Amino acid sequence: MPTNVLSQHNDIGLRKKVGFLSLPSIYAERSKQVRTIETHMSWVFLTDKYAYKLKKPVRYDFLDFSTIEARHYDCQAEIRLNRRLAPNVYLGIVPLTIDDQENLHLDGSGQAVDWLVKMRRLPTELMLDQLIRTHMAQENDVGKVARLLARFYMNSVPIDLTAAKYQYGLQDKIKDNLNGLLAPEFGLSTVQVERIHQSQLDFLEQQSELFTRRVTEGRIIEGHGDLRPEHICLEQEPVIIDCLEFNREFRILDPVDELAFLALECERLGAPFIGEILFAEYIAATADQPPQPLIHYHKSYRACLRARFTIWHIREPEVRDPDHWRHLAQVYLQLAEKYISLCC
Repeated sequence: MPTNVLSQHNDIGLRKKVGFLSLPSIYAERSKQVRTIETHMSWVFLTDKYAYKLKKPVRYDFLDFSTIEARHYDCQAEIRLNRRLAPNVYLGIVPLTIDDQENLHLDGSGQAVDWLVKMRRLPTELMLDQLIRTHMAQENDVGKVARLLARFYMNSVPIDLTAAKYQYGLQDKIKDNLNGLLAPEFGLSTVQVERIHQSQLDFLEQQSELFTRRVTEGRIIEGHGDLRPEHICLEQEPVIIDCLEFNREFRILDPVDELAFLALECERLGAPFIGEILFAEYIAATADQPPQPLIHYHKSYRACLRARFTIWHIREPEVRDPDHWRHLAQVYLQLAEKYISLCC
């Protein structure tokens, strides 16, 4: 097992780590090949049986992975939180070590220079986004997901916060989206962006009692935080992975918000029926009867959030196909406008 991390090894570059972890021969399971996937915050290495996630040493306003200690802590949090909805997927944390000859090892002796989350590799063909694209998503399987989520929400402890704090938080999130989308380099319609977000703020003010009631009824809980189709695997017993582990504040939400987000993403992919099943099962299991305007509001907000994260791809040092990201951001804005207009 690795000893404590020493500072002289903190400068091992990410490129060297990625190159090493891309080699099939380093894995104990002797994988035939390794597929690599890069995201904003991680590198994922897919062997024949497992997935290994390496955090990038990045720092943003909402997270700081710039130190080995911070990445280690986040790996632990990722395991703990994701076992709530995927108990048999997250297997543990594996050290990346270096020996006295400066050779890297996965789960070897020496000093730890980084940490990886080890997961059971899930079948791509059973991920919900893939099933939607191949027109193979079945109502019965979606019902299982909905019931899993309903149980999760019912077993979650309500968050102790005031209605005012909850609503101020929602206002701040809307304003963050607005400011993020108005950057001139993105080339989005200022008129459209401002119109959508002002309508969201107006709804919050005009329907203040609705949001107050969600708090007083104990509906605000610590959820998944990033509930998208690509994070749901429809095995015999469905599992939901990749919760938003790095910032608890982003997981404090109304289940209606989270279900609206998933419904929105399924609709964008061409399966609006999934949202209908999700809410029907949730209502039946919880006896919570969220009004349609509340669902529409959360869909509109989430669409703006996705537009913001999508358009940020244009700022990447080696941006690939900027027209694709602008088009996708515009698709989200159109959905956001559609749903906030239904709130009236």
